[in-house]
Amino acid sequence: MNLYELAIFFFEITGTVAFASSGAVLAIKKRMDLFGVCTLGIVTAVGGGLCRDLVLGNIPPTMFIKPVYTMVAVATSLVIFCFVAIFKHRLSSQLLYFYEKIMQFFDTAGLGIFSVMGVNTAHQMGYTNMFLLIFVGMLTGVGGGLIRDLLAQEKPYILTKDVYAVASILGAAVCTLFLARTNTLFAMIVGAAVVCIVRALAVHFKWNLPIA
Repeated sequence: MNLYELAIFFFEITGTVAFASSGAVLAIKKRMDLFGVCTLGIVTAVGGGLCRDLVLGNIPPTMFIKPVYTMVAVATSLVIFCFVAIFKHRLSSQLLYFYEKIMQFFDTAGLGIFSVMGVNTAHQMGYTNMFLLIFVGMLTGVGGGLIRDLLAQEKPYILTKDVYAVASILGAAVCTLFLARTNTLFAMIVGAAVVCIVRALAVHFKWNLPIA
């Protein structure tokens, strides 16, 4: 495995852990059992990639060809479940608030990583259409969270708060533009950074798109 492949793998595993964590935490809040916690962790972590592969015709999807991502999602969900089960009586309201911020960070990191991973996957398959690359990037970034919210009977987060999907679109667009001018890894880092910065600013300043 060369340096580029190692960096891409690190990106994917980091995003998987981040999204699996957010899925597991939501499942715990919804008082799901262990299977429910693992299920929400898995679909949040690999759901976006599954949607991406189906759109691109990449069959069977990567999650089945490389089960390491599903296994990492399961392991992450189990760790979070055990942590909460063991320490639930000791968790103060202040610690819970801090933990919420940590999970918000993970969700933002996962969104940034998977948005650019979607762009890179489509680009590596030979697609150059800018609209396709951006759409696939956005779908990879938000797809898992959308499935998570639907399974948890939550109003989809991407449709209501903190310019979530918009941040993904902006990051995917920046990554797509940089792919034509710089090396792939740099383009992905810049694109992911844009997503994280926009999300952080939206959360801090409570930015939301207008509603009727």
